[in-house]
This record gives sequence, structure tokens and C-alpha cells, in this order.
Amino acid sequence: MGNKKKSKPSRSKKKPKTSADQALALDYVRAWAQPAPPPPEPSVADADDFLPVLATRGGDVLFELHSHSNHSDGFLSPSALVERAHRNGVKVLALTDHDTMVGIPEAVSAASKFGIRIIPGVEISALYNPREVAGAGETVHILAYYGMCGPSRPDQLDSVLLNIRDGRYLRAKNMLQKLTTLKVPIKWEHVTKIAGDGVAPGRLHIARAMVEAGYVENVRQAFNKYLGDDGPAYARGSEPFAENVVQLINRTGGISALAHPWSLKNPDAIIRSLKGAGLNGMEVYRSDGKVDGFSELAEKYGLLKLGGSDFHGRGGKDESDVGTVKLAITTLCCFLKMARSIWSSAMKDILLKFAEEPSATNLGNMLKFGRLTNFAGFLQ
Repeated sequence: MGNKKKSKPSRSKKKPKTSADQALALDYVRAWAQPAPPPPEPSVADADDFLPVLATRGGDVLFELHSHSNHSDGFLSPSALVERAHRNGVKVLALTDHDTMVGIPEAVSAASKFGIRIIPGVEISALYNPREVAGAGETVHILAYYGMCGPSRPDQLDSVLLNIRDGRYLRAKNMLQKLTTLKVPIKWEHVTKIAGDGVAPGRLHIARAMVEAGYVENVRQAFNKYLGDDGPAYARGSEPFAENVVQLINRTGGISALAHPWSLKNPDAIIRSLKGAGLNGMEVYRSDGKVDGFSELAEKYGLLKLGGSDFHGRGGKDESDVGTVKLAITTLCCFLKMARSIWSSAMKDILLKFAEEPSATNLGNMLKFGRLTNFAGFLQ
């Protein structure tokens, strides 16, 4: 018995086999995310033509669904953001600046150099108020994701976004007045210089001005002490009601998702109300990838479980880098399957509008976010 060798447990753990559903989801997502070859012959084309027929390719498919450029409160230009995303292995990037989509064309142009697909997006500032009483309620942010041709009714969306941006100027001035009363005077010229030409100033720009003026040590302290939702220098702008924003996104051919619900005071009531208005999804993954209890809320209301880094490019240790949040391949597949009908319907509306009125304006709307390089890509 002493000569028998005891079998030692193996230190290397076998990776669990990929299920059939996961494999199908991976093929589905890869086919959409990765650059397409020349269109196949009609005889072998996909039945619904939403996805090009591609051979399965190796490698992970990393989506980044929440990022900002210097066209709102980010630090990097859309081109620099795309380049950083490429370095981090991102294959699909949604640029979701606050209340503007002006940076999308630059992002699309830069992405073509790296084989990255851009999802035209925007993070819309809104107000949740069950009684719709002006001056009451809670600020919420709704993410909108559009297909490659953008919103089907761009005039409607642009009008709402412009009104929000105009309100941001008034809001910023009100905040500066409150800061002056608190003996923390900040010059308007200082804030607008930080924001940049044509960029509606937000709280982050004011916070950066406060840091540069020496009133606070960092941006987080500026928010905690002065600019947070309950801070003494906080002010509201002209945000539309959240339910109306969700309906607008649906009406213009986008997928709507509630951003960072963990920052809300009463997330359950807000999510229930927005679901009734047609909300499609919500972020359950924080910028550090943690889920906490929001996955259960998404399941409760039948919403897509999404998330992203909310990258701004501040460069601080407390900010997650672009591409940090790695969504499950099955989650991405569900997202794209929902997008298929919504984005295809929006594209149909855009094409019909151009067919009825082949004007330069309608053509510009159709090509606003980049050229259509091939028919297969056009159908996505």
C-alpha cells in the first residue's frame, strides 16, 4: 500500500464549454460587428438581409455602449476617443454625448481606419416627475441608440436636443450666481473656455473651473460640496419629461435605455413609469463592471441589461477606461436582435421620405453619419 501513489488534484481548471446558444449568439454578433467583405451572391444571402453572410471569425467582440467626447463633457475628440477604443480592443463604439450628436460624423470617419463600427447615440437629459409639475421631480438620463442612418425624424430629435442645450446655458449661469452667493465666484468666460466653442456648458465644466480656480481639490469634491443634485449651487435647465423622451426615441427609430439608475433616489418607480412609456433597456453594469441589485430590476420589468464605462477621459484613477465593461455575448445578441426591427423600420422611413422628396436635405439626413460603403452594410 505504501507504494501506491496518491493522485494529485489537477491545478489547471478546464474552461466550461460554450453552449450552443452562446455559439450562435457569438456568430450573430461577430457578423454584425466586424467589417463585411463584398456582398455575397443573392442565392446565398441571408433570408432577412439584416446580417451579411460571413465565415465565423476568432476573437472577442467588445462593445462600448456609453462614452463621451469633447462635444459634451468629455476630454477627448471623437477621433481620439475612437483611437483609444481601438487600442483597448473595442469593436463597436456608441458615442453618447450629452444632448448632442454633432460628434458622430467625426467618429464614423475615424472608425473606418480601424475597422470599428459606430453606433450613433446620445444621452438625453430629462426630468422624471409623476405629477409633471414644473420645478419638482428628479433628473434622469436616457441613452438613445440609432442605426447607421441615424434617427428617422431628425428634425424632431434635433429640436428637443437644441432646447435642452439652450437651457444648459441658462442653467450654468444660475449655478454661477449661486456660487457667487456662496463666495465661490467663477467667471463665465472661464467656464465657456473649458467647455469649448459651441459646447453647451455643464456641471463638469463648472467643476473643472472651480478646481482651476483653487476652490476645490478635484471634480468629485466640487460635486459633493456644491454641484450635486442636492448641492447648494445646483440648478435645473429646461429638460423635457422623461416619459416624453422615451417616446421620442421610440418614435425616431432608436433603442432607449436608462443610464446609471444607481444614481436615482427612487429607481423602481422611475423604471416602472419609463417601461410604461416604452423603455427598452437599462444599465445594470456600472463603469467598474459591477451589477449590484439592478439586474433584478431589469428582469422585473423585462428590460435589456446593458452598460458601459461612461468614459469621459478625465485621466483620474477613479475613472474606468473605455471598453472596461464587457457585456455577455448573449446580452449583445439580444440587443442586436431588438435593434434589427427598430433600425430597419427607421431606415425604411428615411428611404421613403427621400423617395417622396429627393431633396438635398433628405439626402443629407440619410448620409449624415457616414457614407454607405456597400449594400450589405446599408441594410444593417
